[in-house]
Amino acid sequence: MMQEQIRKYIVDLKDTLDLLPLDRIEAAINVLHEARGHGRQIFIMGNGGSASTASHFVCDLGKNTRKAGSPHFKVIGLTDNMASFSAYANDEGYASVFAQQLAPFVQPDDIVISISTSGNSPNVLEATRLAKVVGAFTIGFTGFDGGQLGPMVDLDVHVPSHCIEQVEDIHLMLEHLIVTVLRQRMLADDVTTG
Repeated sequence: MMQEQIRKYIVDLKDTLDLLPLDRIEAAINVLHEARGHGRQIFIMGNGGSASTASHFVCDLGKNTRKAGSPHFKVIGLTDNMASFSAYANDEGYASVFAQQLAPFVQPDDIVISISTSGNSPNVLEATRLAKVVGAFTIGFTGFDGGQLGPMVDLDVHVPSHCIEQVEDIHLMLEHLIVTVLRQRMLADDVTTG
């Protein structure tokens, strides 16, 4: 019985991977590659497991894509400053925690990445709305039916699954995939221009 459950999880995960929107993943990579070249800021946020993915993405994008002589990513995590996060939550409500951190810094053409398995997290939605008003380019990592976030963002990288664990699995995999391709692309650019 347990092996059947294990096998089903793996099979379902493989089936979902086959349905990923490769064109949208490629578009996200292109947006981030261009952002690095133009010195644009990248902000990443999410709640719960998605907060962990956001932090991981910030770390990998900032550290694992560096090369001497090439511009570094200007990437900022909105989930990681617990003092600011909890102050806004306590004083202004949990829905404000990302938008209030984002407001002083986000500029037109910056990139805001919103990670939400349901696509309906109020704090993610509020910050995404703010980003759009400012003129930032918004990318969503969603699951389920995309929720409100999917149609709101400029580019929705949607994982077509209603299993929260598998959506989170794939969001983390996508983060690793994107960072890997960006690093390879940077090295390839050096070869073609060198």
